[in-house]
Amino acid sequence: MSNVAANPKLKRMKAQRLNQISRPAEAVLHMILGLFALCCIIPFLFVIVISFSAEDSISRIGYSFLPAAWSLDAYRQVLSLGDALWRSYFNSFLITVVGTLISVAMCVLYAYPLYRKDYRFRGFFTFLSFFTMIFGGGLIPTYIICKNLLGMSNNYYALIVPMLVSPFHIIVMRTFFQSSVPFDLIEAATIDGSGEYSTLIRIILPIVKPGIATIALLTALGYWNEWFLCLLYVTDRNLYPLQYLLMEMQRNAEFLARNSSMIGAAGAEAIRTLPSQTMRMSVVVFIVLPIACAYPFFQRYVVAGLTVGSVKG
Repeated sequence: MSNVAANPKLKRMKAQRLNQISRPAEAVLHMILGLFALCCIIPFLFVIVISFSAEDSISRIGYSFLPAAWSLDAYRQVLSLGDALWRSYFNSFLITVVGTLISVAMCVLYAYPLYRKDYRFRGFFTFLSFFTMIFGGGLIPTYIICKNLLGMSNNYYALIVPMLVSPFHIIVMRTFFQSSVPFDLIEAATIDGSGEYSTLIRIILPIVKPGIATIALLTALGYWNEWFLCLLYVTDRNLYPLQYLLMEMQRNAEFLARNSSMIGAAGAEAIRTLPSQTMRMSVVVFIVLPIACAYPFFQRYVVAGLTVGSVKG
C-alpha cells in the first residue's frame, strides 16, 4: 500500500481500474445502445422500402419490408412536378440558411447580456423572454400585424421573420453561457483592454461553438419543416417551400381518390392507379433526406454540447 501511495503512476493505474467496467457489462451496454439505434433507424428504412413498393402490393399485403412488387411510380409522380419541385427545394434551402443564420445571431446577442452579471436589466429581459413562452399573441393578431402592418405577404420575409426569435433557444443559450464560460474570463479580457464585441467574438464564441451548433441545428429543423407560414401568408407558387408543395400534391391526390366516383369510369381507373400510399412515403424521403445528410456535420458539436460540464480538468 505504501508503494502505491508513493508512486503516482501506480495510483493513476489503480484509479483507471476503478473507473473501468467489466467486459460483460460493456457488452450488455453495447447491445442496449445498438437496439436503441435500430429502433431509431428501422422506421426510416421502412419508409424507404414502402416508397419503392408498388401500390398494388400495399393493397394486397399491406406495409411490408418484403413487398410483392417494387415500383418507382411514387418517385415518378413527385418528379413530375419538374421545375416547381426544384424551385421549392431552392426556396426551402434559402429560407433555412438565411433564417438560421439570422436567428442564431439574434439568439446569441440576446442571450449573452442575460448571462452577464453586470447587466442591470438582465432580470427584466429574462422575464420578458420567458413570458412569451407562456402567453402568445394569438393567431389572428399575429396574422394582422404580419400581413397588414408589416407587409409580410407573398415574399420571403413572411417565411423567415415570424420564426426569427425563439424564447426557448434564448434560455438554452443563456444556460450554456453560464455553464461553459467563467465570468472571470470576461473580467480578465476587460482588464487587458478588450472591448465588448471583441470579447464576444474572439473569446466567448469559440468556447460556445457546441451550444451555437446545437441551437443552429434546432433552428434549421424548424425552418426546414415549416409549412404553416406558407399557408397563412403565401399564395404565389414560386415562393412555395418544399414541404408545402409536397403537402399540396398529397392533398390533391387524396381529394381525387375520395371523389373518384364523381368522375367517369376511365378517369376513376386512372385515379385508382395513382400511388397515393407510396407517394406519402416518397414525400417523407424527399423532406428528411437533406436533414439526414446535414446532421453528421453537426453531430460532434451536439455531442460536445450535451457533455459540456460533465468532465472537469
